[in-house]
Amino acid sequence: MSSLFKTSTFGLAKGKEPLSEDFAAVRVVDDLCITVLCDGVGSAAAGAKASRRAVNYLLNSFKARPRSWSIEKSLRHFISNINEILYREGIEEYERPEYLTTLSVAVIEGNRLYGANVGDSPIFLLREGELLRLSVPHTSHEEGMEHVLTQAIGMEEQVEIFFFENNLHVGDRLLLASDGLEAVLSEKEIIEQMVAGAVPLIKYASKKVKDDLPDDTTAVTIDILGESKRQSLKKIDLPIPETLKKGETIDGYRLLRPLIQNERTWLAEKKGVRYVLKFPPVEATRDETYLDRFVKEAWNASRLKAGFFPKAVIPAKRSCRYYVMEYIDAPTLKEEIARKPLPVEDAVNLGKFLLHASQFLLRYDLVHGDIKPENILVLRRHGKRVYKLIDFGSIVEIFSLASRAGTPSYLAPERFTGESISEQTEIFAVGITLYEALGRKLPYGEIEPFQTPTFRTPTPLRRLNPLTPAWLEAVIMRAVEKDKTRRYERYSEMEYELTHPEKVRPYYPENATLLEREPVRVYRWAFTVSLVINLILLVLLLR
Repeated sequence: MSSLFKTSTFGLAKGKEPLSEDFAAVRVVDDLCITVLCDGVGSAAAGAKASRRAVNYLLNSFKARPRSWSIEKSLRHFISNINEILYREGIEEYERPEYLTTLSVAVIEGNRLYGANVGDSPIFLLREGELLRLSVPHTSHEEGMEHVLTQAIGMEEQVEIFFFENNLHVGDRLLLASDGLEAVLSEKEIIEQMVAGAVPLIKYASKKVKDDLPDDTTAVTIDILGESKRQSLKKIDLPIPETLKKGETIDGYRLLRPLIQNERTWLAEKKGVRYVLKFPPVEATRDETYLDRFVKEAWNASRLKAGFFPKAVIPAKRSCRYYVMEYIDAPTLKEEIARKPLPVEDAVNLGKFLLHASQFLLRYDLVHGDIKPENILVLRRHGKRVYKLIDFGSIVEIFSLASRAGTPSYLAPERFTGESISEQTEIFAVGITLYEALGRKLPYGEIEPFQTPTFRTPTPLRRLNPLTPAWLEAVIMRAVEKDKTRRYERYSEMEYELTHPEKVRPYYPENATLLEREPVRVYRWAFTVSLVINLILLVLLLR
């Protein structure tokens, strides 16, 4: 359950109808809440289908939206898309628009509300006892025609969308409803009943008309319970040190030495224990974009509590902006394989580790974004290698565009053409890392920043490391496939084959010859042809 939002959804069909043509759904991920409500036009042949299609399309599209897009751009793009889809399907199936529905959307990000509506399904804000209508109904202004829609999803090839934005406060309540609610309840009744949520509100409306609602009636309520942790962290008024010096003490942490060249990540000591202190870049003092990135990094570091990563905390009492991580005195995988390749068993365990860590991040709609040997620490535990994934600063939302965020040599080919980060692009980085760990070379060579590379067929891994079993080579070569249609699509697919060697399908490069793909079949065919030729020659000689 979210600590920021309390949501409830409920609807009833009109009269004695068994099914409602309304449809609504809510999706909450961290400090993002997406709510969509549609009221299928009753006079249309496919109103119910249209409402369900529109809600599901909007929710799924938002889940996969490029993170570089603003909320308004996303709303405009996705609403226009589903409008065009439903309009064209109506023309194709009925020779006229019949996939018709109203649409109301509310997206809450942090403390900011973004809304849009098409049609007459209202969006209300209840604040300090006052009910404010945020949406604008698209209905006729002619007398006696007030309930006739002038705009609906699927009505015309182009659609007019009303947009609005507002700041939200703790204690605010949002209500999205189909127009059937206002047909039954007064504003006063809506205010009194919506406080308890959507179920009591709709049941009260039904009871008022003796369970004979004149129209399908649905409501979604959203209570704003608190402010997002990320927003709270950003609001804290803390200075950002412009210079940091060896021997300097900050809140009891004595700075020992910088760990990276920009001198914003330091090895520090407090009461005999060593830690890593990460400070924001100096640019964060002048550019809010840098501050936002650092706050998100610190927030991710402190909330991603799992054995895959170093432990991290944001101290409650700080004199300046920074966060603290545990210091792990261990070499990176890059340093380990500089001496010799990983043993096969350790490479398999590394693959499982990276996939499990990626699946953990996916629960938060995140990806690491920069999987590579330099970002993997190698520890020894009971004589075995175990791993830690570092660099919280690279972690981004899945489907981010993020330009070429990451290290070029580990980026999937589609990232160079502007596609977003996904499970498949992360799988490519995992595959490159495993190829390098066993073969001590990069399958596509070193790629420089801002270079647009040519991805040629890589050298089979077993030529570089003959100890690699054929099944493991197949898994890794499939993971580093330049053609994403031949690459694993999901983490779970690659993990299954890593844990079930006997189930691994043989892998062949796209340009592999028939001899490479099916040598036994080719040899049998050649033997048969040779035998036939020899028999023919023998018959000719005996004549």
